Amino acid sequence: MHGSLVMVWLGTALVSALDFWGWSGLEHEGARLLAASGIADARWQAALIWGGLLADLAVGLALAFRPGRASYGAALALMAAMTVAGTALQPLLWLHPLGPLLKNLPIAAMLCFLLQAGRTPSATRENP
Repeated sequence: MHGSLVMVWLGTALVSALDFWGWSGLEHEGARLLAASGIADARWQAALIWGGLLADLAVGLALAFRPGRASYGAALALMAAMTVAGTALQPLLWLHPLGPLLKNLPIAAMLCFLLQAGRTPSATRENP
């Protein structure tokens, strides 16, 4: 469970960077989503994309190297903030067939479980 959460945040940071640089094959999907939300200025798009990317990277690294209540809480707070922002900017993402916002619900459940239990990966293995 813990490893999959690390991969979500680090993978999202990587994919965001690749998309920003035009190397993802998605032709700047992040900028397109922001433009469709009314944020057309390329500087604002870049700032929001890089802000989210760096936040994802920071949480992913915290989960990887400092697992515990603080990193689980930070991940939950970031995920909640990004879900609220995504809902405000693109509410139809809740109805998207691939569920980009809907997937946050099981992630939130995992984080709440880990946060409540105050478990690190080794404690999770020792005390299922």
